[in-house]
Amino acid sequence: MKRVERQQRIVELVNEEKKVLAKDLAAKLKVSEDTIRRDLRELDQKKLVRRIHSGAIQIGPPETMFQYRVNSKTNEKNLLAKKAASLVHEDSVILIDGGTSNLAFAKALNDSFRATIITNSPPVVMALEMHQNLEVIDLGGTLNHKYMVNMGLEMADKITKIRADYYLMGMYNIDAVTGLTVPTLEESLLKKYMSESSMETISLVTEEKLDTISNYVIGPVSMLDTMVTTGKDTKAYAEAGVKVWQCEDE
Repeated sequence: MKRVERQQRIVELVNEEKKVLAKDLAAKLKVSEDTIRRDLRELDQKKLVRRIHSGAIQIGPPETMFQYRVNSKTNEKNLLAKKAASLVHEDSVILIDGGTSNLAFAKALNDSFRATIITNSPPVVMALEMHQNLEVIDLGGTLNHKYMVNMGLEMADKITKIRADYYLMGMYNIDAVTGLTVPTLEESLLKKYMSESSMETISLVTEEKLDTISNYVIGPVSMLDTMVTTGKDTKAYAEAGVKVWQCEDE
């Protein structure tokens, strides 16, 4: 088997199984582990797989502009949002950061629902502008146009003064071993502070984000109290102590 064919097969196996070991690939493809490691290094550089110490895992969904993501997988996100909205109580303080699933959550809140919403997401603020029973607090900061969230480490001081009942964490990538990860260091820190300032951390996780990793670690999977997902293979997350709500994608 030629190198190009072998690497294509490796990508197929990673996408099928989500996580593969170098020794298993070597046995399947009848080459040495050193050859597999070189292949994985090249494929990682091409961003076709994500190389880890023992092998490789599937690349997560591509980092695209918020404006594109907001119109993607809307049925799945609305399904997750409806379930998540049923898990939060009235008269609570809810911290919400960015993401299109969190925007769907905000839109799923009933018009009569009473709560205080604290957020660094301008789209969430706009979605709730006519919601008369909500007190909406904008954390301010510097707008990141790609992700449509306000950022800035000066926001960390504000977050440490909050004691929220719930934190809706926008999820980029989640893996049972590596933990919760995001593409930027700044956002990893802000999410960590938000979780530490909240009694319960909830995340809406579309199936494509399961078993994927990014560059900066927020913390272990156990940082999540509750995960609402359409993913089927969630045993490892439940074993890590996360309460998992599985929703059937319509």
